[in-house]
Amino acid sequence: MKHLAAYLLIALAGNATPSAEDVKGVLSSVGIDADEERLQKLITELEGKDLQEVRILR
Repeated sequence: MKHLAAYLLIALAGNATPSAEDVKGVLSSVGIDADEERLQKLITELEGKDLQEVRILR
């Protein structure tokens, strides 16, 4: 969930297509290490999608 939260914060700040490095930067700024596997899955799943239309299912 931390990866998604960082991704969404970046998107809200105006970067419509955050990269893995962008997410890592946000997480590291608050002392959190990114989980590479989960982060890559998130980036892959959201690639090319409009965040306004994405539904988050648990």
